Amino acid sequence: MATFADRVIEFNRTIGFRGTLPEGIRIMNPFSSEDGYILKVSSDFYRKFYNDNRTRHLILGINPGRLGAGFTGVPFTDTRRLTGECGISYTGRQTHEPSSVFVYEVIRAYGGPERFYNDFYISSVSPLGFTREGAGGREKNYNYYDRKDLTEAVYNFMIENIRSQIAMGVETDVCFCLGTGKNASFLISLNEKYGFFRKITALEHPRFVMQYRARSIRDYVEKYIVILNEATGNM
Repeated sequence: MATFADRVIEFNRTIGFRGTLPEGIRIMNPFSSEDGYILKVSSDFYRKFYNDNRTRHLILGINPGRLGAGFTGVPFTDTRRLTGECGISYTGRQTHEPSSVFVYEVIRAYGGPERFYNDFYISSVSPLGFTREGAGGREKNYNYYDRKDLTEAVYNFMIENIRSQIAMGVETDVCFCLGTGKNASFLISLNEKYGFFRKITALEHPRFVMQYRARSIRDYVEKYIVILNEATGNM
């Protein structure tokens, strides 16, 4: 019988966007690299923490970032957290993603990666990322909601992949949304139309906390822990 890990790995192995993106926007699919290294690394992660048939609660970010899942294939996990916190072997460029720092503060407070990933599966409203060319020709992260034509181009893709991830073994009583602004508004609207989950609970996005509320990180970590524990009954 396929495990949760098997289903995630197959999802990552086969995911792809086959539509047309607006001019200047590129898709970021870390699993499509020719050497397959990111798929291997992420598969090691999922086999370590998801090699069972437990159901999990889904946490949805916006879309993967270059320095986190763009290098590791694991949402909100940069290379430093992958090796240092999760114990997964990785060779290559080392990356630091502020959002990953906050997420792993939450994970430690929850009881560590094994306990956290026993209860939660993290993905994004769009499970593939987007980039655009910035100053000096450097690639910059882009969000699915930053342009209306981009949102429209990937709308069906996002719906299809939310359904696919629910089918992996996700609880549908509540979905946690990272981002209390545009990401929450969009996901709540989708949920009202398609009825994926009984309710959506929005939490401040890790990037927002790290960039604008850094002095209050402990308060936000505690808020996350209280709300996540309510969902899992770990009060």
